Amino acid sequence: MTAGQATPKRNVRTRRIAFSYPPGTLDRHYVQGDLVMSHIVAVLSALFPEGEDFFIRSVRRYSDRITDPELKSQVAGFIGQEVTHGREHRALNDRLRQMGYPTRMVDRFTHYLLADHGITSGRFRLAVTAALEHYTATIAECLLTKPEAQELLGETEVRSVLLWHALEESEHKAVAFEVYRAIGGTERQRIAVMRLVNALFIPIVLILTTISLAGDRSAYNPVRLVRSLARLRHSPFLTREMVAHVRAYNRPGFHPDDFDATALLERWKAELFGKDGRLTDHLK
Repeated sequence: MTAGQATPKRNVRTRRIAFSYPPGTLDRHYVQGDLVMSHIVAVLSALFPEGEDFFIRSVRRYSDRITDPELKSQVAGFIGQEVTHGREHRALNDRLRQMGYPTRMVDRFTHYLLADHGITSGRFRLAVTAALEHYTATIAECLLTKPEAQELLGETEVRSVLLWHALEESEHKAVAFEVYRAIGGTERQRIAVMRLVNALFIPIVLILTTISLAGDRSAYNPVRLVRSLARLRHSPFLTREMVAHVRAYNRPGFHPDDFDATALLERWKAELFGKDGRLTDHLK
């Protein structure tokens, strides 16, 4: 697909949904007892609310310049989904904070990092949004595709919220990208911004996870820590396939739809929200 073509039809809808985490329903290390992965997931969840707010601001800034009715509809759905993601992750983060994870610290750091300090343009922030949306869609589609990724999360409410979030990230993965192109964003800037994001995102997650682990007494058990770190080598989220998926964004002419998730989305919409879907009881 090239710039100037009509936006393909996509079903980007806002679902009225809510999750709950009553005390006692989550173990301290809720990712199947895995020490490091529990902290990584907590850090990523803590990054989401301010990240979602940043995505909304970046896209909404240019909403009045969108003339394609299909893209306008998708932008509305994108904003609605991201608002709901932010709200539900704040609820999860509050529960994780009560369990000892430093989600409030991560949230404040992310707020400062993504604040408009007056040194970047709106188009640059939209390019950052498109790049980070590629990251989240890559992680989301790995979770939805690989049974071993799903098994990491057991049967907790955290699994439910992450599967729902993954579905919607894949549904709207091209929206910020399409808005960026619609306002005249260049390939050169798009690729340069992704290279910057690549240089910063993983180190930031690693540093924040290290800080989070430092506040957990279990991390000072060398045997448990080493075993947990060793398991990361076999993580479905750290495969060469995942790295190649992220790097594909730097290819000239790349489009998020190059990774066709149509069948994957249909499967998971039925599994989560179909007649007997596992999350239909979460819908308001």
